[in-house]
Amino acid sequence: MRFLHSITFITLLIVGCAGVDEATVDGTVVGDMAALQEAIATAQPGDRIVMANGVWQNAEVVFEAEGTAEAPIELTAQTPSRVTLEGQSYLRLAGQHLVVRGLVFKNGYTPTSEVISFRRNKERLCNDCRVTECVIDNYNNPERSESDYWVSIYGKRNRFDHNHLTGKRNRGVTVAVRLNTEESRENNHRIDHNYFGPRPIFGSNGGETLRIGTSHHSLTNSQTVVERNYFDRCNGEHEIISNKSGQNVFRGNTFYECQGTLTMRHGNETLVEGNHFFGNGKVNTGGIRIINERQTVRNNYCEGLTGYRFRGALVIMNGVPNSPLNRYFQVTDSKANHNTFVNCDHIQLGAGSDDERSAVPVRSTMSDNLFYHDDRTDLFTVYDDMSGIAMEGNVLNPSLEPLDGRESGFVRKSLSLKRDAYGRMLPQDASLEAGAQALPIPVTADSTGVSWYPRRDENPVFGAGKEMAVEAGENTLFDAVANSEAGDILVLAPGNYITTKAIAVPHPLTIRGGSEKPMLTYEKNVLFELQNGGALSLQNLHIDGAECPDYAGNAVVRTSRYSMSHNYKLLIDDCRFTDLDVNHTFNVLRSAASTFADSVVLRNSTFENVSGTVLALDAETEDRGVYSAEMVVIDDCQFKDVGGAVVNLRRGGRDESTFGPMLVLNDSSFDNVGTDRRNKADASVMLHGVQEIKMQGNRFVNSDPLRMHLVVGEPVVEIEGTDLDNTQTVVTHDGSYPGLQVDFD
Repeated sequence: MRFLHSITFITLLIVGCAGVDEATVDGTVVGDMAALQEAIATAQPGDRIVMANGVWQNAEVVFEAEGTAEAPIELTAQTPSRVTLEGQSYLRLAGQHLVVRGLVFKNGYTPTSEVISFRRNKERLCNDCRVTECVIDNYNNPERSESDYWVSIYGKRNRFDHNHLTGKRNRGVTVAVRLNTEESRENNHRIDHNYFGPRPIFGSNGGETLRIGTSHHSLTNSQTVVERNYFDRCNGEHEIISNKSGQNVFRGNTFYECQGTLTMRHGNETLVEGNHFFGNGKVNTGGIRIINERQTVRNNYCEGLTGYRFRGALVIMNGVPNSPLNRYFQVTDSKANHNTFVNCDHIQLGAGSDDERSAVPVRSTMSDNLFYHDDRTDLFTVYDDMSGIAMEGNVLNPSLEPLDGRESGFVRKSLSLKRDAYGRMLPQDASLEAGAQALPIPVTADSTGVSWYPRRDENPVFGAGKEMAVEAGENTLFDAVANSEAGDILVLAPGNYITTKAIAVPHPLTIRGGSEKPMLTYEKNVLFELQNGGALSLQNLHIDGAECPDYAGNAVVRTSRYSMSHNYKLLIDDCRFTDLDVNHTFNVLRSAASTFADSVVLRNSTFENVSGTVLALDAETEDRGVYSAEMVVIDDCQFKDVGGAVVNLRRGGRDESTFGPMLVLNDSSFDNVGTDRRNKADASVMLHGVQEIKMQGNRFVNSDPLRMHLVVGEPVVEIEGTDLDNTQTVVTHDGSYPGLQVDFD
């Protein structure tokens, strides 16, 4: 081993790896893959293999060795944060008593199905191994719908701790515990003190942050402990954590502004205790969802959670009689006791009740919970017969109504709450027996993950950069965008801007007119193309399409024609769009498949003479629950002589893993909209599979109808104050208005 160390040290000097000092390095220092493979192949218990500082490009690391409990074998970075595995790299561990420490994966993606795997192959697993203080940062396959896992844990008694994982954007679970062989069941893994950074909304199933098991193996036990982790804005889908096996423990974790729930999707005898859920009033933030048998939920603290239906602060679901493995087992012999809910908007009981999910909870209890809300009077939504849940000793503040109006099991009590040193609103009455008891100190972002790797906001930020003045002229806007940086604001002087080249937008950018609206014309089939990582805010502009080529399919803004792993935003405020009709199917926004918008917002803008669709968000045509935009807002806009629909928003299939899409449409006018013979939607507004629709104060004149295909979950549709002049009323796919509240003028 000494000879190998000397040879490696000379090699490092030759290739110029900085910071290597033979006197201070503890272990065998390796500077390339050949040396690393040789060191692993000859490793003995107690050895320490040190990867030299630098970029390890396309590093396919297989760490297979046999350590002992007293003398594990360690693979570590020479300096934390300075050993990066980039390109198409991955790590596989196999054997016994191995430790991996301090590696960073970034600037690439795994060529296999996993970035870090606790096995080499099906026959060679990893037992009693540990991965600690490692980073996976936006290490995403560029194809959004291509699935991979960042971490897969197999074998037994492995530990994954103090790691930093952020920015998972393509399909696939961030961390998964796999139970597909007997050797990986009843595993006693520990997942602790990790920082799970922001995971943006994925827009379909497959966006879980942590999953333990699968439905196929859900009646087997995993016995995994998940404790003291920090989940920071993990918004991928309904299930932040998807528990799909038995006898797991979720203890002392913090969920910060996460749009989803800790979900007991499958498996029995789960323990959920001492966790903190801080929603801070953010939309769709959720808590805990109970399904299956012998589940225990106790001593958890939930505050400021706004989600409803499957994302309530506490959700107890209906099951399917004689359920197959992949559906919903009945809630049986389960308990939700001594939990605290402060300013949480929805407690959902019997959620999912329908003709299939007709098995109501039985032999279960909700006892000694504390419910407090400053504003609401109604917290509880009951979808079915809840007599199978015994209610005992639950305390409400006086303004809250008990469940179903029943007084038994509920006590109204004046409560004085005060925020403690850890940010929790707790009752001051020491004699109060309801609510969470002996809560642990909440884990924070700073007490998890690693201290040496920076954290940053993953969301597009408008206005965070510098302000740049742009003069009118030919391609001056093109040049200004090419020289801009993320968050910059381009302020356009009055005048005419002619663009002869499509403008690529690679980062968040604001373009706004100054004292008056400048005129933007262009000679390509698109003015702005949003690239991966791009986002665009247009303010106080006049955009005219008269100079566009005389071909079908022009657009003002389009997404990349290739898959975009980063979500985008499009904001249009106080703008005027005219003469987008040089040929047919001229759209304002045309989105491509495998792209996704967090939000598309139109405010105080006018659209005149548009031959196509204003917002074409219907590129996802397969019925797989995939869609193109989470939130669409249209407010105080005027649409006149628009050949297609103002908005065509589509989500196919019946999958219930996501919350969107959502549409808000207020105080807008539609004049001769949707009447072009090429408008296949036959609608002024076409909504397919949209889950939340809120419309108020709109006027439709000589226009095609609003069409809705309401098929997903329990759609919420509220239409108020709508004026229809020579326009057909709302048309639904089956001629009915399920869940629809309509108030036409």
